[in-house]
Amino acid sequence: MPDKKEIKSAFESMLFVWGDPLEVKAAADVMSIDKQTAYGYFKELQAEYQAADRGVRIREIDMTFQFVTAPGNYEYLRRLCTPIKEKRLSQAALEVLAIIAYRQPVTKGEIDAIRGVKCERTLESLMKKGLVDEVGRSAAIGRPILYGTTAEFLRHFNFESLGELPEIEDIESAIQDNDDAESPDFEQLRIDMSAVDNTDADTDDGANSGGASGSANSGGASGDA
Repeated sequence: MPDKKEIKSAFESMLFVWGDPLEVKAAADVMSIDKQTAYGYFKELQAEYQAADRGVRIREIDMTFQFVTAPGNYEYLRRLCTPIKEKRLSQAALEVLAIIAYRQPVTKGEIDAIRGVKCERTLESLMKKGLVDEVGRSAAIGRPILYGTTAEFLRHFNFESLGELPEIEDIESAIQDNDDAESPDFEQLRIDMSAVDNTDADTDDGANSGGASGSANSGGASGDA
């Protein structure tokens, strides 16, 4: 049978992993001890954390125990959890996302052909963010994967449906000709991406001035002439 030190150590691990209030009886059953003994060990742990003035405390709620943060640390936690600045998708990610949105279902090869550079890492990043997903297989040789946008894409861009996308006559020309600043002949897709994390570096995509512009717009997405 485990000794007192080992049982209390196990209880700490249980509290950490469980997250929700942990019933004394459940913990006692795991350690094959009686409920009253387990309760006493939890109370000892609670007193030890309190006496050490730790940033994490143990709270009792109706014969259950749970890890909580020290009340005095609230302000520091609030600062940590409050967004400091807006994070947006990179230019490369916006280009790939625009191509998929307008040409879906579309293969990776078709995206590469339109942009002129490979999009593998950018595509993986968009899938991790839940904005793009596999939607099937092409009937072409090799049956390449087809990609399309998701419901999460619509939610982030404040669209009810894909029919609300700004009109662009030729997405391929829009992507390839966007570096001509004097006479653009397409509408830019302006998107507020403040709710989407920008962790993709797109180092394999190179610097490429594309058609999907990431300027902030509180109205979600709009088309500018």
